Amino acid sequence: MKLMKTLTGALLATAAMAMAAGACEMTLKSSDTHPDGYPTVEAVKHMGKLLEERTDGRICIEVFHSAQLGQEKDTIEQTKFGVIDMNRVSMGPFNNLVEETKVVSLPYVFKGVDHMHRVMDGPVGEDILKAFEPHGYVGLAFYDGGSRSFYNKVKPIKSIEDLAGMKIRVMQSDIFVDMMTALGANATPLPYGEVYSSIQTGVIDGAENNWPSFESSGHFEVAGYYTLDEHLIVPEVLVMSKASWDKLSAEDQTAVRQAAKDSVPVMREMWVAREKASEEKVRAAGVEVITEIDKAPFMAAMDSVYEKHVTSDKLKDMVARIRATD
Repeated sequence: MKLMKTLTGALLATAAMAMAAGACEMTLKSSDTHPDGYPTVEAVKHMGKLLEERTDGRICIEVFHSAQLGQEKDTIEQTKFGVIDMNRVSMGPFNNLVEETKVVSLPYVFKGVDHMHRVMDGPVGEDILKAFEPHGYVGLAFYDGGSRSFYNKVKPIKSIEDLAGMKIRVMQSDIFVDMMTALGANATPLPYGEVYSSIQTGVIDGAENNWPSFESSGHFEVAGYYTLDEHLIVPEVLVMSKASWDKLSAEDQTAVRQAAKDSVPVMREMWVAREKASEEKVRAAGVEVITEIDKAPFMAAMDSVYEKHVTSDKLKDMVARIRATD
């Protein structure tokens, strides 16, 4: 009897969800590699609520978190062809496709998180969003990706010399690979989902990421040293398939774009809270957090990365505009 009640309840819940989805004329499928509850996932859910309200229930968003639709490289391709309608993606995987994304992926290009917000909320950010369109995507909004720092299971990294010869996972981006080479480490591009087991088995020594990702992925369980060098403050981007976008009326396109922008402050508020909670959890687990580090040698080593990747007048101008932003 108890089992029957449970099954009946599950069936009723499923039916209710189906009826709710059925009320929408269009349900946009959105992908995210992060787990349920993560600020970027919750921000897109919030966007969906706004969109549903503002279109009188005609347009909904269904968020597939935890890489249910695949890792970022795969979902980027699916999004281009409209198999996936929307995608929250790290900037790195776009570097070789959308040239302008290289600039915000450069090490130490931002003075801090507040500076990054001012840049991405301004003309430079708008120019980067527009740059996605010729490649089959519509840039909607930027979310926070936090400050990325190194973590590993071998030893504390207190200087640039400590990185020498270490195998460090990076995103599949030439800039990230060249950054590690400039620091004397062995860059190892790997999908995000393979990092935990690769550190655990010694395929790599460590990786680099922000507090929430370090914690939510469980990487802190296998990498006991976290160095706050904050070499990257890379925003993440929410894009829509141009193929899906073109199916919307001009009015609905405006609604989608505005709902995306209105989700940004919500995401940022959740991000600050999540960073604090993640840091507390990691420290409580006994991870050694290294805060005393001279960043100057790290920053000086990046000259070769800038020389290699900031080659066009367009990119040089964009770097100058970022640095000129107060």
